[in-house]
Amino acid sequence: MNISKEQLDELNAVVTVDIAKADYGDKVEKILKDYRKNANIPGFRKGHVPMGLVKKQYGKAVLVDEVNKLLQDALNKYLTEEKLDVLGNPLPKEQDNFDWDADDYSFEFELGLAPKFDVKLSGKKAITHYKITATEEMIDNQVKTIQKQYGKLVSKDVAEKDDLIRGTFVNEEKEIENETTVSLDKVKGKRNLDKFIGAKVGDVLKLKTKGLFSDDHDLISALKVERDDAEDLDIEVTFTIAEVNTQELADLDQELFDKLYGPGNVKTVTDLKDRIKQDAERQFEQQSDQQLLNDITEYLLDSTKFELPVEFLQKWIQATGEEPLTADQAKDEYEKSEKGLRYQLIEGKIISDNNLQVTFEELKDFAKDLIKGQMAQFGQMSPEDKELEDIAARILSNQDEVKRISEQLMSQKLLTFYKENTKLKVKEVSFDDFVKEVYK
Repeated sequence: MNISKEQLDELNAVVTVDIAKADYGDKVEKILKDYRKNANIPGFRKGHVPMGLVKKQYGKAVLVDEVNKLLQDALNKYLTEEKLDVLGNPLPKEQDNFDWDADDYSFEFELGLAPKFDVKLSGKKAITHYKITATEEMIDNQVKTIQKQYGKLVSKDVAEKDDLIRGTFVNEEKEIENETTVSLDKVKGKRNLDKFIGAKVGDVLKLKTKGLFSDDHDLISALKVERDDAEDLDIEVTFTIAEVNTQELADLDQELFDKLYGPGNVKTVTDLKDRIKQDAERQFEQQSDQQLLNDITEYLLDSTKFELPVEFLQKWIQATGEEPLTADQAKDEYEKSEKGLRYQLIEGKIISDNNLQVTFEELKDFAKDLIKGQMAQFGQMSPEDKELEDIAARILSNQDEVKRISEQLMSQKLLTFYKENTKLKVKEVSFDDFVKEVYK
């Protein structure tokens, strides 16, 4: 067997694999002899079928199968030994005059080669790393939400601002009849709110659906109508009041603090606000880090220039798609995936150059940390290490889970690496300002 490579340019090559009869003949002969021993052909005793008949019936299929196995093994070994960094897979070239009846064969494969390039991690302009802070207003609103959640409803006679009104919406023409509870802080507009304030149990209010609530979802829920029906709905409904309640807020005392964070962990309102701030900013940090990854990805794509074997990759997409593709469809698919392929190559270069590989011990420890976090959500704050080891072992026996967790860990490693090796500008913002700036 002989394998040779013709370098067409920096990104394209053709590999030729020459296979002689001496490379496959003995193997094919042995398989056919085994076939002869076990063949059941009418008119012949088992094991006594003429070899010529066996070759005629099975010879070509066995030959093709064995040559293809030999070919794939040889090609894969060659690519590994020569350390050829290929994109996609080798594509067999069409050979019009190929003859399986010959003794010797020659196969040609097109290769798309990965480009050589350098990655510059920092440019002249620093990348913004947002530090998202919880404002006093946000913290106070969360305190109020907690007080409402752990408070109680108190019945009353007359409705006032921010009360909860239970009643039934009716419109006979649209076949609407739905009992619900309306929170007056969600009612939109002074004219609508004035109809509720001062109302009593048994009163029947006439309301226009258009502009009744600040959010369309509240209208859908209140009337029990489909989303499409709620859009631009402008009809009159009646609302018969069955009950008026006010939300009595829970006291900010030790009993509430212990319910929220465990006995003795929070002792004052200041402690409570500090914990709310810490928890919120810990969640914000995840969003900030994800945005940093997005921004660094865009920077690397913009600053790292290299060519790709475009024609080969389009041909490869066309040849390997699940559904048959035309050349134009393959071109469209390539254009959709080109950005992802470029970043995949850049990321692979960074991982390789900086030895950021994931070890099994790192993967196991990372999995255990994920498990601990999930268990903590269900109140298991101090699981034993043996329990964590057993759960991690079960999870890591699943290859899909290994892939998923490995990607999470690598993303974390890359984030740490970027924070240490790129030029960053820390910008402190509120969450609202972060949303405005990032998602404008």
